[in-house]
Amino acid sequence: MHHDLVEKKGWISEKRFLHALNYCMLLPGPEAQQLATYIGWLMHRTWGGIIAGSLFVLPSLLILILLTWLYLSFGELRQVAGALYGIKPAVVAIVLFAAYRIGSRVLKHGALWLFAAAAFVAVAIFSVPFPYVVLIAAVLGYAGSRWKPEVFESRTGSHAGIHTNRKAIIGDDTRLAHTVFRFRRFLLLLITGFIIWAAALSALVLIDGGQGTLTQMGGFFTKAALLTFGGAYAVLPYVNEGAVQTYGWLTPVQMIDGLALGESTPGPLIMLVAFVGFVGGWTQQIFGNDSLFLAGAVAASVATFFTFLPSFLFIFIGAPFIESTQGNLKFSAPLTGITAAIVGVILNLALFFAYHVIWPLGWGLSLDVYSLLATIIALIALFHFKVGILRLIGLFALAGVTHHLLLV
Repeated sequence: MHHDLVEKKGWISEKRFLHALNYCMLLPGPEAQQLATYIGWLMHRTWGGIIAGSLFVLPSLLILILLTWLYLSFGELRQVAGALYGIKPAVVAIVLFAAYRIGSRVLKHGALWLFAAAAFVAVAIFSVPFPYVVLIAAVLGYAGSRWKPEVFESRTGSHAGIHTNRKAIIGDDTRLAHTVFRFRRFLLLLITGFIIWAAALSALVLIDGGQGTLTQMGGFFTKAALLTFGGAYAVLPYVNEGAVQTYGWLTPVQMIDGLALGESTPGPLIMLVAFVGFVGGWTQQIFGNDSLFLAGAVAASVATFFTFLPSFLFIFIGAPFIESTQGNLKFSAPLTGITAAIVGVILNLALFFAYHVIWPLGWGLSLDVYSLLATIIALIALFHFKVGILRLIGLFALAGVTHHLLLV
């Protein structure tokens, strides 16, 4: 996005691009999609934001609906099963690598390491629900900013160290009338957004009942959208906890397969929610056994709609107001605390995945030597040889197919 919008097309200046990016990083939800919405809104008001944000998501939704249908329909084929078997160790390594990448960026002080360690212990040992981890980390971050502000001060530089001298359509000093905060517009958009959300949820209640799968997905993915501080990997523990452990929409192995599909397709990783929705609609047979594809496609669309609706509202409602808070520590410190805690939560998720991949039948019963060695090799490839994620997934899928054809 930086290369195309700043350097190539000159739609927005470097400074304004970073300003928008920093704002989106303060919000829960998928920051890349929010950034697309923000820039669309900045250039062409609300409709520009709707078009930019929607087209950022729609292709991924359609691709994942197709791939998930293929996965559920033909996943037992030897070649497909082999590819998925081979990818799983790579996914374990990718999630561990994500914890490392986020940690190396955020854990700049010993106190923030304590945040991560405490979150790991809380989730792994005491099974503290993810929302409480986020809330406690935010409160401690805010309190810490008043007691030890140097712990939470950000040290950010220019995006990739790149500047451009090209005159942009939205320049450093460009001032646009629709970006000025107006309370009446704020209130109108807030009410409109709530009505859209309530109407959509009410429609699901009429279609599927108050306790139906679609209604549960509407509520669950709304909460997920409000708790995803720290990027796409931050939402994985919450989605895993709810979709796998609470509602039983899919199994832990299917969750790992979904992450593999999400990593190997274009678009934001947060589109994993479409996979979760499709599998949930399919397995729960919400429209009967004869309409499994329709059930999956509708459920995937419901999951996507409720995940991304808050992101649009955050931009349209909050951008004019929160732009004035950039650099204000009392707003950024809670996010820093949350992101530090999420490092520990993601590490726990990686170990959860590793357990189901390396001991598929339970602890001590069936050590999968191939998966153990493959996980170690994948970690070496990511950390030492800096292999790209798509290439890693492709190589391990090929290795898995070879393993199944020759040895299974």
